[in-house]
Amino acid sequence: MLDIRFIRENPDKVSENAKQKGYKVNINELLMLDDSRREVLSSVELLRKKRNENSQKMKGAKPSDELIKEGREIKEKLAGLETELREKEEKLNELMMNVPNMIFDDVPLGDEEDSVVVKTVGDTKTGAEDHLDYCVKRDWVDFDRGAKVAGTKFYYLKGDLALLENAITQYALNFLIKKGFCFMTVPHMVSSRVLTGTGFAPRTSDQNDGYFVEGEDLALIATAEIPLTGYHADEILDEKDLPLFYVGYSPCYRKEAGTYGKHTRGLFRVHQFNKLEMYAFTTPEMSKEVHEKILALEEEIWQNLGISYHVINIAAGDLGAPAAKKYDIEYWSKVDGKYRELTSCSNCTDFQARNLNIRARRKDGKIEILHTLNGTAVSLARALVAIIENHQDENGKLVIPEVLRPYMGGRNNLRCCYQKV
Repeated sequence: MLDIRFIRENPDKVSENAKQKGYKVNINELLMLDDSRREVLSSVELLRKKRNENSQKMKGAKPSDELIKEGREIKEKLAGLETELREKEEKLNELMMNVPNMIFDDVPLGDEEDSVVVKTVGDTKTGAEDHLDYCVKRDWVDFDRGAKVAGTKFYYLKGDLALLENAITQYALNFLIKKGFCFMTVPHMVSSRVLTGTGFAPRTSDQNDGYFVEGEDLALIATAEIPLTGYHADEILDEKDLPLFYVGYSPCYRKEAGTYGKHTRGLFRVHQFNKLEMYAFTTPEMSKEVHEKILALEEEIWQNLGISYHVINIAAGDLGAPAAKKYDIEYWSKVDGKYRELTSCSNCTDFQARNLNIRARRKDGKIEILHTLNGTAVSLARALVAIIENHQDENGKLVIPEVLRPYMGGRNNLRCCYQKV
Protein backbone atom coordinates (compact mmCIF):
# COMPACT_ATOMS: atom_id res chain seq x y z
CA MET A 1 0.00 0.00 0.00
CA LEU A 2 0.96 3.64 -0.24
CA ASP A 3 2.18 5.71 2.70
CA ILE A 4 -0.84 7.45 4.24
CA ARG A 5 1.25 10.61 4.61
CA PHE A 6 1.91 10.62 0.85
CA ILE A 7 -1.83 10.29 0.21
CA ARG A 8 -2.63 13.18 2.57
CA GLU A 9 -0.08 15.41 0.86
CA ASN A 10 -0.98 14.36 -2.72
CA PRO A 11 -4.70 13.47 -2.82
CA ASP A 12 -5.33 14.67 -6.37
CA LYS A 13 -2.21 12.96 -7.71
CA VAL A 14 -3.12 9.67 -6.01
CA SER A 15 -6.70 9.87 -7.28
CA GLU A 16 -5.60 10.55 -10.86
CA ASN A 17 -3.04 7.74 -10.70
CA ALA A 18 -5.72 5.28 -9.59
CA LYS A 19 -7.91 6.42 -12.47
CA GLN A 20 -5.06 5.89 -14.95
CA LYS A 21 -4.63 2.36 -13.59
CA GLY A 22 -8.33 1.64 -13.86
CA TYR A 23 -9.08 1.51 -10.12
CA LYS A 24 -12.14 3.12 -8.57
CA VAL A 25 -11.09 4.64 -5.26
CA ASN A 26 -12.60 7.46 -3.22
CA ILE A 27 -9.63 9.33 -1.80
CA ASN A 28 -11.85 11.91 -0.06
CA GLU A 29 -13.66 9.14 1.83
CA LEU A 30 -10.32 7.58 2.76
CA LEU A 31 -8.93 10.87 4.07
CA MET A 32 -12.11 11.68 6.02
CA LEU A 33 -11.89 8.27 7.67
CA ASP A 34 -8.22 8.86 8.43
CA ASP A 35 -9.06 12.22 10.04
CA SER A 36 -11.73 10.54 12.15
CA ARG A 37 -9.30 7.76 13.10
CA ARG A 38 -6.69 10.28 14.18
CA GLU A 39 -9.22 12.10 16.37
CA VAL A 40 -10.20 8.86 18.08
CA LEU A 41 -6.53 7.91 18.43
CA SER A 42 -5.84 11.23 20.13
CA SER A 43 -8.69 10.60 22.58
CA VAL A 44 -7.43 7.06 23.24
CA GLU A 45 -3.91 8.30 23.96
CA LEU A 46 -5.26 10.97 26.33
CA LEU A 47 -7.35 8.43 28.22
CA ARG A 48 -4.41 6.04 28.45
CA LYS A 49 -2.40 8.83 30.02
CA LYS A 50 -5.21 9.52 32.51
CA ARG A 51 -5.48 5.79 33.26
CA ASN A 52 -1.77 5.66 34.09
CA GLU A 53 -2.05 8.75 36.29
CA ASN A 54 -5.02 7.22 38.07
CA SER A 55 -3.07 3.99 38.64
CA GLN A 56 -0.16 5.92 40.14
CA LYS A 57 -2.50 7.72 42.57
CA MET A 58 -3.89 4.38 43.75
CA LYS A 59 -0.49 3.11 44.84
CA GLY A 60 0.42 3.22 48.51
CA ALA A 61 -2.49 4.12 50.80
CA LYS A 62 -6.01 2.80 50.28
CA PRO A 63 -7.51 4.67 47.30
CA SER A 64 -10.58 6.81 47.82
CA ASP A 65 -13.98 5.83 46.44
CA GLU A 66 -13.78 8.83 44.12
CA LEU A 67 -10.45 7.63 42.71
CA ILE A 68 -11.81 4.11 42.22
CA LYS A 69 -14.89 5.49 40.46
CA GLU A 70 -12.73 7.65 38.23
CA GLY A 71 -10.57 4.65 37.29
CA ARG A 72 -13.63 2.57 36.45
CA GLU A 73 -15.08 5.32 34.24
CA ILE A 74 -11.76 5.76 32.40
CA LYS A 75 -11.54 2.00 31.83
CA GLU A 76 -15.06 1.76 30.42
CA LYS A 77 -14.67 4.81 28.18
CA LEU A 78 -11.25 3.64 26.97
CA ALA A 79 -12.58 0.20 26.08
CA GLY A 80 -15.29 1.74 23.92
CA LEU A 81 -12.88 4.11 22.17
CA GLU A 82 -10.31 1.34 21.56
CA THR A 83 -13.02 -0.74 19.89
CA GLU A 84 -14.01 2.25 17.76
CA LEU A 85 -10.36 2.88 16.88
CA ARG A 86 -9.83 -0.75 15.89
CA GLU A 87 -12.90 -0.68 13.65
CA LYS A 88 -11.78 2.55 11.96
CA GLU A 89 -8.25 1.19 11.45
CA GLU A 90 -9.61 -1.98 9.86
CA LYS A 91 -11.85 0.01 7.53
CA LEU A 92 -9.03 2.40 6.67
CA ASN A 93 -6.70 -0.50 5.92
CA GLU A 94 -9.35 -1.99 3.63
CA LEU A 95 -9.62 1.29 1.71
CA MET A 96 -5.84 1.68 1.62
CA MET A 97 -5.43 -1.77 0.08
CA ASN A 98 -7.62 -0.67 -2.82
CA VAL A 99 -5.31 2.23 -3.71
CA PRO A 100 -2.80 1.08 -6.37
CA ASN A 101 0.89 1.91 -6.47
CA MET A 102 2.03 5.11 -8.15
CA ILE A 103 3.33 4.74 -11.70
CA PHE A 104 6.69 6.02 -12.95
CA ASP A 105 6.78 9.02 -15.27
CA ASP A 106 7.93 6.92 -18.24
CA VAL A 107 4.96 4.53 -18.08
CA PRO A 108 2.64 5.06 -21.08
CA LEU A 109 -0.93 6.03 -20.23
CA GLY A 110 -3.89 4.06 -21.51
CA ASP A 111 -4.90 0.42 -21.68
CA GLU A 112 -3.24 -2.75 -23.01
CA GLU A 113 -3.24 -1.56 -26.62
CA ASP A 114 -1.35 1.59 -25.58
CA SER A 115 1.69 -0.32 -24.29
CA VAL A 116 4.87 0.68 -26.12
CA VAL A 117 7.38 -1.61 -27.84
CA VAL A 118 10.86 -0.58 -26.71
CA LYS A 119 12.96 -3.31 -28.35
CA THR A 120 12.65 -6.05 -30.99
CA VAL A 121 15.02 -9.01 -31.36
CA GLY A 122 15.00 -11.65 -34.10
CA ASP A 123 12.96 -12.21 -37.25
CA THR A 124 9.22 -12.54 -37.81
CA LYS A 125 9.01 -15.55 -40.09
CA THR A 126 5.80 -17.56 -40.21
CA GLY A 127 4.95 -21.16 -40.96
CA ALA A 128 4.94 -23.81 -38.23
CA GLU A 129 2.56 -26.45 -36.97
CA ASP A 130 0.37 -25.57 -34.01
CA HIS A 131 2.04 -26.76 -30.79
CA LEU A 132 -0.95 -28.74 -29.55
CA ASP A 133 -1.43 -30.65 -32.79
CA TYR A 134 2.32 -31.20 -32.98
CA CYS A 135 2.48 -32.59 -29.41
CA VAL A 136 -0.60 -34.79 -29.62
CA LYS A 137 0.72 -36.48 -32.78
CA ARG A 138 3.88 -37.40 -30.88
CA ASP A 139 2.08 -38.44 -27.69
CA TRP A 140 3.85 -35.76 -25.64
CA VAL A 141 0.82 -34.18 -23.98
CA ASP A 142 -2.50 -35.59 -22.79
CA PHE A 143 -5.27 -33.10 -22.00
CA ASP A 144 -8.02 -35.72 -22.17
CA ARG A 145 -6.68 -37.75 -19.27
CA GLY A 146 -5.81 -34.53 -17.43
CA ALA A 147 -9.48 -33.51 -17.73
CA LYS A 148 -10.59 -36.95 -16.55
CA VAL A 149 -8.45 -36.61 -13.42
CA ALA A 150 -8.77 -32.91 -12.55
CA GLY A 151 -11.00 -31.10 -15.07
CA THR A 152 -10.46 -28.99 -18.16
CA LYS A 153 -7.12 -27.30 -18.76
CA PHE A 154 -5.18 -29.83 -16.69
CA TYR A 155 -2.76 -32.07 -18.53
CA TYR A 156 0.03 -34.63 -18.48
CA LEU A 157 3.41 -33.99 -20.09
CA LYS A 158 5.05 -37.17 -21.32
CA GLY A 159 8.38 -38.52 -22.50
CA ASP A 160 10.80 -36.13 -24.12
CA LEU A 161 8.52 -33.10 -23.71
CA ALA A 162 8.54 -33.60 -19.94
CA LEU A 163 12.32 -34.00 -20.11
CA LEU A 164 12.53 -30.82 -22.20
CA GLU A 165 10.62 -28.91 -19.52
CA ASN A 166 13.11 -30.18 -16.96
CA ALA A 167 16.01 -29.20 -19.24
CA ILE A 168 14.69 -25.63 -19.56
CA THR A 169 14.37 -25.43 -15.78
CA GLN A 170 17.90 -26.73 -15.18
CA TYR A 171 19.40 -24.44 -17.81
CA ALA A 172 17.67 -21.30 -16.50
CA LEU A 173 18.40 -22.20 -12.89
CA ASN A 174 22.12 -22.77 -13.51
CA PHE A 175 22.22 -19.56 -15.55
CA LEU A 176 20.76 -17.51 -12.68
CA ILE A 177 22.84 -19.15 -9.96
CA LYS A 178 25.94 -18.10 -11.90
CA LYS A 179 24.52 -14.56 -11.93
CA GLY A 180 24.37 -14.53 -8.14
CA PHE A 181 20.80 -15.66 -7.41
CA CYS A 182 20.03 -17.87 -4.42
CA PHE A 183 17.82 -20.82 -5.41
CA MET A 184 14.76 -21.55 -3.28
CA THR A 185 11.92 -23.99 -3.27
CA VAL A 186 8.91 -22.27 -1.71
CA PRO A 187 5.67 -23.12 0.11
CA HIS A 188 2.86 -23.83 -2.36
CA MET A 189 0.32 -22.25 -0.02
CA VAL A 190 0.29 -18.86 1.69
CA SER A 191 -1.81 -17.01 4.26
CA SER A 192 -4.27 -14.29 3.30
CA ARG A 193 -1.92 -11.67 4.77
CA VAL A 194 0.91 -12.66 2.43
CA LEU A 195 -1.46 -13.06 -0.53
CA THR A 196 -3.05 -9.62 -0.22
CA GLY A 197 0.20 -8.05 0.95
CA THR A 198 1.80 -9.09 -2.32
CA GLY A 199 -1.06 -7.41 -4.17
CA PHE A 200 -3.27 -10.35 -5.09
CA ALA A 201 -7.03 -10.22 -4.58
CA PRO A 202 -8.38 -11.77 -1.34
CA ARG A 203 -10.74 -14.72 -1.15
CA THR A 204 -13.76 -12.41 -0.76
CA SER A 205 -13.01 -10.35 -3.88
CA ASP A 206 -14.80 -10.83 -7.20
CA GLN A 207 -11.38 -10.27 -8.79
CA ASN A 208 -9.65 -13.21 -7.15
CA ASP A 209 -8.42 -15.82 -9.57
CA GLY A 210 -6.95 -18.33 -7.18
CA TYR A 211 -7.64 -21.61 -5.42
CA PHE A 212 -8.39 -21.44 -1.68
CA VAL A 213 -8.32 -24.10 1.03
CA GLU A 214 -11.80 -24.44 2.52
CA GLY A 215 -11.93 -23.78 6.25
CA GLU A 216 -8.33 -22.55 6.48
CA ASP A 217 -6.56 -19.25 5.96
CA LEU A 218 -4.58 -20.63 3.03
CA ALA A 219 -4.46 -20.18 -0.73
CA LEU A 220 -2.54 -22.05 -3.42
CA ILE A 221 0.04 -19.75 -4.99
CA ALA A 222 -0.37 -18.27 -8.47
CA THR A 223 3.37 -17.59 -8.64
CA ALA A 224 6.47 -18.00 -6.46
CA GLU A 225 6.48 -14.19 -6.27
CA ILE A 226 3.94 -14.47 -3.43
CA PRO A 227 5.91 -16.65 -0.95
CA LEU A 228 9.16 -14.93 -1.97
CA THR A 229 7.63 -11.56 -1.04
CA GLY A 230 6.59 -12.97 2.32
CA TYR A 231 10.01 -14.48 3.03
CA HIS A 232 11.28 -11.34 4.79
CA ALA A 233 7.94 -10.15 6.23
CA ASP A 234 8.34 -8.22 9.52
CA GLU A 235 12.12 -8.18 9.15
CA ILE A 236 14.74 -5.44 9.04
CA LEU A 237 17.52 -6.14 6.53
CA ASP A 238 20.92 -4.48 6.67
CA GLU A 239 21.68 -2.11 3.80
CA LYS A 240 25.10 -3.72 3.36
CA ASP A 241 23.39 -7.00 2.39
CA LEU A 242 21.26 -5.44 -0.35
CA PRO A 243 20.31 -6.11 -3.04
CA LEU A 244 19.24 -9.70 -2.34
CA PHE A 245 18.48 -11.87 -5.37
CA TYR A 246 16.38 -15.03 -5.10
CA VAL A 247 15.03 -17.43 -7.70
CA GLY A 248 12.08 -19.58 -6.67
CA TYR A 249 10.74 -22.70 -8.36
CA SER A 250 7.11 -23.70 -7.94
CA PRO A 251 3.97 -24.91 -9.60
CA CYS A 252 1.47 -22.08 -10.18
CA TYR A 253 -2.28 -22.50 -9.75
CA ARG A 254 -4.71 -20.19 -11.54
CA LYS A 255 -8.36 -20.27 -12.57
CA GLU A 256 -7.69 -17.90 -15.45
CA ALA A 257 -7.82 -20.42 -18.32
CA GLY A 258 -10.01 -19.06 -21.10
CA THR A 259 -11.69 -21.01 -23.84
CA TYR A 260 -11.90 -18.47 -26.63
CA GLY A 261 -9.19 -17.44 -29.06
CA LYS A 262 -6.17 -19.32 -30.28
CA HIS A 263 -3.86 -17.71 -27.72
CA THR A 264 -5.57 -19.77 -24.99
CA ARG A 265 -5.11 -23.02 -26.89
CA GLY A 266 -3.28 -25.99 -25.44
CA LEU A 267 -0.44 -25.22 -23.05
CA PHE A 268 -0.56 -21.46 -23.49
CA ARG A 269 -3.08 -20.79 -20.72
CA VAL A 270 -3.73 -23.56 -18.19
CA HIS A 271 -4.78 -23.98 -14.57
CA GLN A 272 -1.43 -25.38 -13.39
CA PHE A 273 2.10 -24.86 -14.67
CA ASN A 274 5.65 -24.72 -13.35
CA LYS A 275 7.70 -21.53 -13.22
CA LEU A 276 11.06 -20.11 -12.18
CA GLU A 277 10.61 -16.66 -10.66
CA MET A 278 13.32 -14.07 -10.01
CA TYR A 279 12.91 -11.81 -7.00
CA ALA A 280 14.92 -8.92 -5.55
CA PHE A 281 14.92 -6.88 -2.34
CA THR A 282 16.77 -3.61 -2.72
CA THR A 283 17.16 -0.03 -1.53
CA PRO A 284 14.91 2.58 -3.19
CA GLU A 285 17.73 4.27 -5.08
CA MET A 286 18.82 0.97 -6.67
CA SER A 287 15.44 -0.41 -7.72
CA LYS A 288 15.31 1.09 -11.23
CA GLU A 289 18.77 -0.27 -12.00
CA VAL A 290 17.81 -3.69 -10.64
CA HIS A 291 14.66 -3.65 -12.76
CA GLU A 292 16.71 -3.20 -15.92
CA LYS A 293 19.07 -5.97 -14.75
CA ILE A 294 16.20 -8.44 -14.34
CA LEU A 295 14.89 -7.56 -17.80
CA ALA A 296 18.36 -8.05 -19.30
CA LEU A 297 18.59 -11.51 -17.71
CA GLU A 298 15.20 -12.48 -19.11
CA GLU A 299 16.30 -11.34 -22.55
CA GLU A 300 19.56 -13.27 -22.35
CA ILE A 301 17.68 -16.47 -21.49
CA TRP A 302 15.40 -16.16 -24.55
CA GLN A 303 18.20 -15.13 -26.88
CA ASN A 304 20.13 -18.23 -25.80
CA LEU A 305 17.05 -20.35 -26.49
CA GLY A 306 16.83 -18.92 -30.01
CA ILE A 307 13.44 -17.24 -29.62
CA SER A 308 12.48 -14.02 -31.44
CA TYR A 309 10.74 -11.50 -29.18
CA HIS A 310 9.99 -7.91 -28.41
CA VAL A 311 9.97 -5.99 -25.12
CA ILE A 312 6.97 -3.88 -24.13
CA ASN A 313 6.68 -1.06 -21.60
CA ILE A 314 3.24 -1.88 -20.21
CA ALA A 315 0.63 0.88 -20.15
CA ALA A 316 -0.77 2.12 -16.83
CA GLY A 317 -4.19 0.54 -17.32
CA ASP A 318 -2.67 -2.92 -17.65
CA LEU A 319 -0.14 -2.72 -14.81
CA GLY A 320 -2.13 -4.07 -11.88
CA ALA A 321 -2.05 -2.64 -8.37
CA PRO A 322 1.51 -3.38 -7.12
CA ALA A 323 3.69 -2.39 -10.09
CA ALA A 324 5.07 1.09 -10.66
CA LYS A 325 6.45 -0.12 -13.99
CA LYS A 326 6.40 -3.42 -15.83
CA TYR A 327 8.06 -4.87 -18.90
CA ASP A 328 6.62 -7.80 -20.80
CA ILE A 329 8.58 -10.00 -23.19
CA GLU A 330 6.41 -11.42 -25.97
CA TYR A 331 7.71 -14.14 -28.28
CA TRP A 332 7.02 -14.22 -32.02
CA SER A 333 4.52 -16.95 -32.85
CA LYS A 334 5.28 -18.52 -36.22
CA VAL A 335 1.85 -20.14 -36.07
CA ASP A 336 -0.26 -17.06 -35.34
CA GLY A 337 1.94 -14.47 -37.03
CA LYS A 338 1.89 -12.21 -33.95
CA TYR A 339 3.60 -11.71 -30.61
CA ARG A 340 2.36 -13.64 -27.58
CA GLU A 341 3.04 -12.97 -23.88
CA LEU A 342 5.97 -14.93 -22.50
CA THR A 343 7.40 -13.26 -19.37
CA SER A 344 7.13 -10.07 -17.35
CA CYS A 345 9.21 -8.16 -14.80
CA SER A 346 7.90 -5.54 -12.40
CA ASN A 347 9.24 -2.86 -10.10
CA CYS A 348 6.81 -2.71 -7.17
CA THR A 349 8.82 -0.03 -5.31
CA ASP A 350 7.78 0.03 -1.61
CA PHE A 351 4.17 -1.10 -2.21
CA GLN A 352 4.52 -4.78 -1.24
CA ALA A 353 7.19 -4.15 1.39
CA ARG A 354 4.99 -1.65 3.25
CA ASN A 355 2.13 -4.14 3.27
CA LEU A 356 4.33 -6.82 4.83
CA ASN A 357 6.52 -4.56 6.98
CA ILE A 358 9.82 -5.32 5.21
CA ARG A 359 12.42 -2.69 6.04
CA ALA A 360 16.07 -1.83 5.65
CA ARG A 361 18.49 -0.45 8.23
CA ARG A 362 20.60 2.24 6.63
CA LYS A 363 24.27 2.76 7.42
CA ASP A 364 23.30 5.78 9.55
CA GLY A 365 20.86 3.62 11.55
CA LYS A 366 17.72 4.97 9.92
CA ILE A 367 14.97 2.39 9.26
CA GLU A 368 12.94 2.66 6.05
CA ILE A 369 10.75 0.57 3.76
CA LEU A 370 12.76 -1.16 1.02
CA HIS A 371 11.79 -1.95 -2.59
CA THR A 372 10.80 -5.28 -4.16
CA LEU A 373 11.01 -6.48 -7.76
CA ASN A 374 10.06 -9.66 -9.56
CA GLY A 375 10.55 -11.19 -12.98
CA THR A 376 9.70 -14.44 -14.74
CA ALA A 377 12.81 -16.41 -15.62
CA VAL A 378 10.82 -19.11 -17.43
CA SER A 379 7.15 -19.97 -17.35
CA LEU A 380 7.53 -23.58 -18.43
CA ALA A 381 4.27 -24.27 -20.29
CA ARG A 382 4.62 -21.16 -22.45
CA ALA A 383 8.33 -21.78 -22.86
CA LEU A 384 7.48 -25.16 -24.38
CA VAL A 385 4.99 -23.52 -26.76
CA ALA A 386 7.57 -20.96 -27.89
CA ILE A 387 10.26 -23.61 -28.46
CA ILE A 388 7.92 -25.99 -30.29
CA GLU A 389 6.72 -23.24 -32.62
CA ASN A 390 10.20 -21.91 -33.33
CA HIS A 391 12.37 -25.05 -33.51
CA GLN A 392 10.58 -27.35 -35.95
CA ASP A 393 12.88 -28.33 -38.83
CA GLU A 394 11.93 -29.00 -42.45
CA ASN A 395 11.50 -32.72 -41.68
CA GLY A 396 9.05 -32.05 -38.89
CA LYS A 397 11.51 -32.87 -36.09
CA LEU A 398 11.88 -30.66 -33.05
CA VAL A 399 15.44 -29.38 -32.78
CA ILE A 400 16.62 -28.99 -29.20
CA PRO A 401 18.14 -25.53 -28.56
CA GLU A 402 21.88 -25.89 -28.17
CA VAL A 403 21.99 -24.63 -24.56
CA LEU A 404 19.53 -27.36 -23.53
CA ARG A 405 21.35 -30.31 -25.11
CA PRO A 406 23.62 -30.98 -22.12
CA TYR A 407 20.42 -31.59 -20.10
CA MET A 408 18.96 -33.87 -22.80
CA GLY A 409 21.78 -36.39 -23.00
CA GLY A 410 23.54 -34.44 -25.76
CA ARG A 411 20.78 -35.19 -28.28
CA ASN A 412 19.81 -32.77 -31.06
CA ASN A 413 16.17 -33.81 -31.46
CA LEU A 414 13.20 -34.93 -29.39
CA ARG A 415 11.76 -38.42 -29.84
CA CYS A 416 8.10 -39.37 -29.94
CA CYS A 417 6.83 -41.30 -26.92
CA TYR A 418 6.13 -44.31 -29.14
CA GLN A 419 9.48 -44.09 -30.96
CA LYS A 420 11.90 -46.89 -30.13
CA VAL A 421 15.34 -45.93 -28.81
